[in-house]
Amino acid sequence: MRTTLDLPENLVNEAMELTHTRTKTAVIVKALEELIRKSKISELKNYRGKIDLDLDLDELRNRH
Repeated sequence: MRTTLDLPENLVNEAMELTHTRTKTAVIVKALEELIRKSKISELKNYRGKIDLDLDLDELRNRH
């Protein structure tokens, strides 16, 4: 999807340097993916202590 954005150049350049990303498009895609990932993690944290899972991690990881 083509979109025209007016972004602060210094922020885009810093993000490109920090992420070792070569294009503005790639750094924006990476930023959006990270935003979505963090949002999903935050939502999952709301369930902490509310779900009782009786799981054996060693068994799940096939460790005997």
